Amino acid sequence: MPPVAARAAGWADGCAQVCAGRMLACSRTGAMPRPLHPHGPLCMTRPLPPAIVACRMQSHRNAVPPAIETLDIAEETPVSLTFNTMPHGVMMATPLDLEDFVTGFALTEGIVPDASALKGMTVRVEAEHIQVDARIDGPSFQRLLQRGRRAIAGRTSCGVCGTDASDVLQRPTPRVPCAPPELAAVHAALGRLRGRQVLNARAHMLHAAAWCAPDGEIVHVREDVGRHNALDKLIGAGVRADTDFGCGFCLITSRCSYEMAHKAIMAGMPALAAISAPTARAIRVAARSGLTLLAPVREKVVMAPLSV
Repeated sequence: MPPVAARAAGWADGCAQVCAGRMLACSRTGAMPRPLHPHGPLCMTRPLPPAIVACRMQSHRNAVPPAIETLDIAEETPVSLTFNTMPHGVMMATPLDLEDFVTGFALTEGIVPDASALKGMTVRVEAEHIQVDARIDGPSFQRLLQRGRRAIAGRTSCGVCGTDASDVLQRPTPRVPCAPPELAAVHAALGRLRGRQVLNARAHMLHAAAWCAPDGEIVHVREDVGRHNALDKLIGAGVRADTDFGCGFCLITSRCSYEMAHKAIMAGMPALAAISAPTARAIRVAARSGLTLLAPVREKVVMAPLSV
């Protein structure tokens, strides 16, 4: 069964999801609730828009007359995040796996301490944007209020838009388990990942984040036009599936920035492997928390930063 179809198999209330064009169907009209991990329902007012859309293009090649072709491209949709109806920010994201995205975002941004603090979500699909209202428990909401309301306009390429310098410099960096992966496992995961990138196979423009078992077997994969969004979705999917993030490693298809390292640390991951090189700040943050950083990871070589 294809990965996206497999994710759909457990959906309740007659809901089904397929990746080709992101279709949701429900046996009832109106809102479509389904379980959100064990902690609350998800209510969706309308089907989500397609994650992949077809675009007519005029192609130009040397010594060949122009031709009309159809190209699959990824959709990019403004997703407005609110917590207990209080606006928090707008992120540009691929309209797929939004419950995973918001779960991972809330955890890695320190909005909730764990998944049990998330009590449910409502997804409202409008003509040009999507609004997700996450319901969180009282203590988490009080902490969010104390942090102050700050409008965030998040581009797909940026994970800290709307924050100030103190947010970056004073973020907590807990220690993570010391469990560096075997290089053979990293190479095995790298070889398997392309076959699991079902959206990118069509659009050739999406980032992926994968959680891998110690032997390199891929457990979860999530994709998005934004690399931070892909990692948030992966973390949310793992939390909702009760995945043990202390045993295994994360593999990402993007560069390893500070924010990617920080999110991996907040999820309790012991190791992060990236296809592209890390930034200097990512190396320093990883060193402080004991995160094993492997970047860049290529078919014939794996590099592990020592110091900066």
